[in-house]
Amino acid sequence: MDQFISLVNPEREIQPFVVNLTGINAAMLRSAPKFYEVAKRIVEITEDCIIVAHNAEFDYRILKTEFNRLGFDFKRKALCTVSLSQQLIPEQESYSLGKLARALGIPVSDRHRANGDALATVQLFKILLNKDSYKSIVQSSIKTDQKEKLPSNLKYIIDDLPSEIGVYYIHNSDGDIIYIGKSSNIKKRINQHFTGTNSKSKKIQLQAAKVTYELTGSELIALLKESEEIKRNKPILNHALKRAVFSHGIYSSVNELGYIELKINNVNKKEQPITTFANYYSSKQFMNRIVEQYELCLKLTGLSNTTNGCFNYDVKLCHGACLNFEASEIYNQRVKDMIARYSYNSQNMALIDRGRTFDERSVILIKNGVFKGIGYINLNYQINKLEVLETIITPMQNNRDTQHIIQSYMRQKKHFKLKTFD
Repeated sequence: MDQFISLVNPEREIQPFVVNLTGINAAMLRSAPKFYEVAKRIVEITEDCIIVAHNAEFDYRILKTEFNRLGFDFKRKALCTVSLSQQLIPEQESYSLGKLARALGIPVSDRHRANGDALATVQLFKILLNKDSYKSIVQSSIKTDQKEKLPSNLKYIIDDLPSEIGVYYIHNSDGDIIYIGKSSNIKKRINQHFTGTNSKSKKIQLQAAKVTYELTGSELIALLKESEEIKRNKPILNHALKRAVFSHGIYSSVNELGYIELKINNVNKKEQPITTFANYYSSKQFMNRIVEQYELCLKLTGLSNTTNGCFNYDVKLCHGACLNFEASEIYNQRVKDMIARYSYNSQNMALIDRGRTFDERSVILIKNGVFKGIGYINLNYQINKLEVLETIITPMQNNRDTQHIIQSYMRQKKHFKLKTFD
């Protein structure tokens, strides 16, 4: 009856294997319309229609994702020719479109391009319609997107939930907490739990009777509260108690010439790391970043094994500490500045971040290098004494998890403020 064929500019680089598979390259997409420019036509051509596709769930999910980005709730019925073929043409070697087409004598042109695959799917669908003589399988196979259907007994729960950052607690009918999580949008995350199809989501849907929450304003406080609350309450559906593995750390030592050397090493109980990482790759990325940020020496950070001046000295990015040209006191001060920024060992400090309201700030208290707890202060309230701050904060446990969470946040975020105390 009608057809619409168009390339779409994805506004990002396309991966080489996609180029090899489809023959579509960046040059071809440069002048192609963006999705929002073809969205109206897609809505029109699919209005009051059933979307038929080979592996329909995938295609439909892509469409819904793109429309969601535009703020449009795209809903259509969907019919999958993969599942229909499995029912109506059993015992096939494969149910990929290409192999089915060959087995059924369906000609395919422009393989792995939308037009060619769509026309082949039309021919396959005609064969399936003919084989379904009673039409019962086709009728039972047509269904709306199940992921968007919220069970009626759960729908009322999310109505009053906020679309803000915080920690949420899912309770069963006895009031027991069965799951704890954190999210930057609590309502959206709970909706995902209640409409998800994975094993955990289904268990939550069966047991959930109520959701309570605590707004935090700050992502860091949400992470810390989530970690502590899971360990304290041990909810039955939080299988891994948020205990991450921190395999690598950055350590410091002073060499015989008085320069502070940094090195990446496996985390051990004997040495105290400056900061920890989940893997070696992350620690090396961070080391490269601080070398550039603080103008450190590649040789003294373990990134170069040269016996002479490091590469950065040759290109004038290192001041010559590797050759003793820069005084150790001057070089070491930059290293100490870095350590003070990314570690809180033996320090008294407060990490001040966003609060729950615009005139409030959240506070993370560190005393003598130990995480003490969290609290909130009014924007106009000046805290200059550690003793005053200690009365405000809610005490929390200090452990390897909290140390890693705080240090990771300090590395990745830039909008917080640090206040140190004597």
